[in-house]
Amino acid sequence: MKLIKNLIEKDYSGSVKLHIEEEEDFWHIYNLLQVGDRMTSSTIRKIQKESATGSVQNERQRITITIKVTKIDYDENSNLLRVSGTVCEENRLVKLGSFHTIDLEVNNDFMVAKDEWDMVAIELLKTSTDIAQRADVAALIMNEGLANLCLITSSMTVIKGRIEVPVPRKGRSTSESHQKGLENFFSLILQSIQRNINFQVVKCFIIASPAFTKDKFYQYMVEQASKNDMYKDIKLNKSKFILAHSSSGHRYSLKEVLSEPTIQSQMTNTKAASEIKALNCFYDMLKKDPNRAFYGYDHVNKANEKLAVETLLVTDDFFRKDITTRRKYVELVQSVKNNGGDVKIFSGLHVTGEQLSKLSGVAAILRCPLELEDEEEEYIEEDDDQDDDDNSSEDEYEFASISNK
Repeated sequence: MKLIKNLIEKDYSGSVKLHIEEEEDFWHIYNLLQVGDRMTSSTIRKIQKESATGSVQNERQRITITIKVTKIDYDENSNLLRVSGTVCEENRLVKLGSFHTIDLEVNNDFMVAKDEWDMVAIELLKTSTDIAQRADVAALIMNEGLANLCLITSSMTVIKGRIEVPVPRKGRSTSESHQKGLENFFSLILQSIQRNINFQVVKCFIIASPAFTKDKFYQYMVEQASKNDMYKDIKLNKSKFILAHSSSGHRYSLKEVLSEPTIQSQMTNTKAASEIKALNCFYDMLKKDPNRAFYGYDHVNKANEKLAVETLLVTDDFFRKDITTRRKYVELVQSVKNNGGDVKIFSGLHVTGEQLSKLSGVAAILRCPLELEDEEEEYIEEDDDQDDDDNSSEDEYEFASISNK
């Protein structure tokens, strides 16, 4: 996404003009927009025209209108972004207050105006318009008969191709039919790589599978690249390929592959590496020193009040919720930064973001071990309750003894 014009004022109100360069930009726009924002864009609308005879005709015209956003719909599978709202600026063809939905398109310009550009929105604007922020990691997670080709950016994991082909098993068929089925499967994968992977951008290509499927495919790919000029990009970029183990050919196995230290060391110069490293560091800390690894808003916020947060991990889901929730997490992020901490905002569409969401969506690595006071208070209350129960039991016993006498 390209920033054409920045009109944000010193009081953080104002607007920006942006140009959509690729489909991944829709995800950034989805995170950038909020209900109540004003968006100006070119769009198609059905206009009613009345002729001299009084007959009314409907005509579709491309016009530029400004709407006040009431609803934002994003479909990550088809990369469609629809923004709905009411027309809030006068237009000679459209009445004020009328409802309209804008379908954003690649290579189009649009403007977004906010009453307040908070710190998270400004940071997202910077990262999404940075030319360096592109998909620089590709991964092929495979097993015999199943393969998922993925592109991994710092904000999301996109499945560019899913190849599923029946491959005869060795025990139930001849070796020749098994080999033929495997070659057909490999050929389809190779074609998908040729269509979807830009090796000028991709710095690292991971091929992972159980057993030796990855090795067989890699050998097949290198042989085909040396024979066929159509695959010359693969031949020229052979050094970018990394072979790794995965438990299956399904997408969820990608998380375990990216967590491997050997893979991380070879992904050092990629944008996705920092998020993966931070999440793995949190899990390691949770095992070794639980008092330095907190998760859940209340616990993390209390640690931040004691200036103890070294790294904050938070998913972007919280910034798309209601204004109160968004403001709460924006303040947490701002406070951690002001206190000298590092902040990692994870995408809900990235494998690391999905993993963090299972831990409440917010976590922190602390500078030093910290025990929460509320936990101590709970133990004290439990002890008090136990003492009260013991005392009441003694009183009941004494009363029973007196009654018998």
